[in-house]
Amino acid sequence: MKLAGLKSVENAHEESIWAAAWVPATDSRPALLLTGSLDETVKLWRSDELICEGTSTGHCLGVVSVAAHPSGVVAASASMDSFIRVFDVDSNQTIATLEAPPSEVWNMRFDPKGEILAVAGGGSSSVKLWDTSTWQLIDTLTVPRPDGVKPDKSGGKFVLSVAWSPDGKRLACSTMDGVISVFDVARAKFLHHLEGHFMPVRSLVFSPVDPRVLFSASDDMHVHMYDADGKSLVSAMSGHSSWVLTVDASPDGAAVATGSSDRTVRLWDLTMRASVQTMTNHTDQVWGVAFRPPGGTGVRVGRLASVSDDKIISLYDYS
Repeated sequence: MKLAGLKSVENAHEESIWAAAWVPATDSRPALLLTGSLDETVKLWRSDELICEGTSTGHCLGVVSVAAHPSGVVAASASMDSFIRVFDVDSNQTIATLEAPPSEVWNMRFDPKGEILAVAGGGSSSVKLWDTSTWQLIDTLTVPRPDGVKPDKSGGKFVLSVAWSPDGKRLACSTMDGVISVFDVARAKFLHHLEGHFMPVRSLVFSPVDPRVLFSASDDMHVHMYDADGKSLVSAMSGHSSWVLTVDASPDGAAVATGSSDRTVRLWDLTMRASVQTMTNHTDQVWGVAFRPPGGTGVRVGRLASVSDDKIISLYDYS
């Protein structure tokens, strides 16, 4: 397996790019890349040319997360202004505006069926679940403290990221203190913690082919592979020389990609459980990596996108 650089766009935004997600293909158009920036805008890019197809200016502070509905029709952007804007991808019309208290909107993900938007609740120490048919808040999953842990003043239960299992039955979230919590969504029940990190875990993703396998990226410079049901750490992979800020799994389930404060993107072979390639085209920390989902007419090839504080979007072939 390998990555090959296809194209980079410099000054893709006016400020740091903090978020990236692919909007799945629809019957009428191919997949699009969605990016969110400190410049308060969200942009849509056509693959493989990385031509900007549209810019949204609905926020008044930096955009910290973007997410796309599995239908490819709807997307969402979350900002430090405490609002989530839900919009129609093709018309850019606002569908809903979800409000949260300050510092309570971070990473967010739609569930695999597109029925729920899960939002990492930052300082609320919880994950908020929004119904995508009514855009009403339907549940709040509170992150409990591990047994015997005293409350700390560092905001240890600040929830940074969320991830859905591919069957939609499990939701994982990670916090500033490095603990990962796993929930049974249907019962809105906390199941258990996954431990092993002792610094912030800023990104999580489940394997698309195995609902038990969860990957995490942490400031401790490690990428962990967990059995999320068996509560066990399967592998701790090292290679980055600074914080690992983002992780995504390839659609074939054979690899993960990561981005780091060390300014590199790495590709990890999950059979070897090791880094097999390092891409060095960014000049500042890499906040987002995202594999393009399969699907769309004539699309047989893998793509990975990365975004950075250097205002560059890079696109790679994955094969």
